[in-house]
Amino acid sequence: MARPGHVGVLLLLLPLLAVETTEELGTYVWPWPQKISVSPNQTFALKPGTFRFQYSASSAVQPGCSVLDQAFVRYLGLIFGPGPWLSPDQAEQKQTVKNSLEVFVAVPGCDQFPEMNSVENYTLTLNGDDFILKAGTVWGALRGLETFSQLIWRSAEGMFCVKQTEIVDFPRFPHRGLLLDTSRHYLPLQAILETLDVMAYNKFNVFHWHIVDDPSFPYDSVTFPELSRKGSYNPVTHIYTIGDVKKVIEYARLRGIRVLAEFDTPGHTLSWGKGVPGLLTPCYSGATPSGSYGPVNPILNTTYEFMASFFQEISSVFPDFYLHLGGDEVDFSCWQSNPDIQAFMKEKGFDTYEKLESFYIQRLLNIVSSYKKGYIVWQEVFDNSVKLSPDTVIHVWRDVKPVPYAMEMQNITSAGYRVLLSAPWYLNHISYGQDWQQAYRVEPLDFKGSPEQKSLVIGGEACMWGEYVDVTNLTPRLWPRAGAVAERLWSSESVQDVDLAYNRLAYFRCELLRRGIQAQPLYVGYCEHEYFQH
Repeated sequence: MARPGHVGVLLLLLPLLAVETTEELGTYVWPWPQKISVSPNQTFALKPGTFRFQYSASSAVQPGCSVLDQAFVRYLGLIFGPGPWLSPDQAEQKQTVKNSLEVFVAVPGCDQFPEMNSVENYTLTLNGDDFILKAGTVWGALRGLETFSQLIWRSAEGMFCVKQTEIVDFPRFPHRGLLLDTSRHYLPLQAILETLDVMAYNKFNVFHWHIVDDPSFPYDSVTFPELSRKGSYNPVTHIYTIGDVKKVIEYARLRGIRVLAEFDTPGHTLSWGKGVPGLLTPCYSGATPSGSYGPVNPILNTTYEFMASFFQEISSVFPDFYLHLGGDEVDFSCWQSNPDIQAFMKEKGFDTYEKLESFYIQRLLNIVSSYKKGYIVWQEVFDNSVKLSPDTVIHVWRDVKPVPYAMEMQNITSAGYRVLLSAPWYLNHISYGQDWQQAYRVEPLDFKGSPEQKSLVIGGEACMWGEYVDVTNLTPRLWPRAGAVAERLWSSESVQDVDLAYNRLAYFRCELLRRGIQAQPLYVGYCEHEYFQH
């Protein structure tokens, strides 16, 4: 596996701040491939009016494959734009012209959804004999098409060019996610779809949809419509209908992205209580109810009857094997004030509120398991010693003393559980300067543990929580900063040079502007295609 500085003399000549010559183009790929070889002396031209993607005759996937048929159209638009283009007699054409990229997929299957273990490997060969993309699955072909699109640039004469290139590529981790919070501020459907587009450009493959929380409940449940009618900011304009959800899921599928839905309980549920009377715990002031409510009430049978019906719906609406069940930041003060809770704990012999929380979580996990779903939980569920099935995934988000996130990773993997890392990748935390570099320098496996333990790290997620983020600042705050996490999760561990990363990320940010994405700058400079509102 090669790191950027080891692919030839060409990359050693990259300038520190900007691309200045066309000879340096065609090597600014993000995230960086596992192995890449670029010949600076052989360049090919592509004619936008005639260039096509086409299926190899021996490919297991042929025309009629929704994933690739639509990707071919999409990437022709991304590469060439709407025009106008120079005709051959208007520009001096010295390069060999290539009219197609042949796509070969080894394994049939176009109608399924991507999964945790979906194969995303691909090889890309661009030389005088072949322009061919080979992949094991359609998901790998999607990643290869993205890489191909980034290799192409437009010369001073207006020709579309690409260098002779050989790439062997695959992701380092299978779970490369981005979390969006649509409760604290509602994000319009179009903003979510645009985010999925840019996730695909960065080779992210999991959209973690933190869809509801304390402030609002925008998910429009068919089984319990009062949840959104009473719990959303506006039951007409600020909800996601089942149709909206299905559109997000299909849009994501066509880009090789899983949709991981999170419905966090027993805390973070104030918006739930408005539509389901009796679900939340009444808080007390002395011997009388205070009128306020705390976490889900874990002592009532009606609570579990509701959860069984609700998660039956959720399990049918969201096709991914995994659901994220939360379990973090449960405030015990309301439980502590409630005399019925106290009596229940005494009856059960619970001497801590963590044990009461574990009682609830255990019953919820059993419910979700009965629908043949796997689950991901925040780290507190593990910390509180809930009995978990061996295939549970623990999501690490805290980085506090006395147990920083590296020690938490060590403890979780020592217990034999798979783990996701988010603690150092909270992109809602911002600072002056190039804070993307802090995210880029994170090494997910930098903790004490055996090789077997480290193999249990299945990836991580960048998180964009919504307290101070809505549609007005979502895109520039996400991009290109989230790209630092994307490369860390895709590329080889040896790809660590921040200076070379800056060059490529700055160029990629300009490419995002060209594609109509309002990505913020890394530092001073300019792009040939500055952002403009479409």
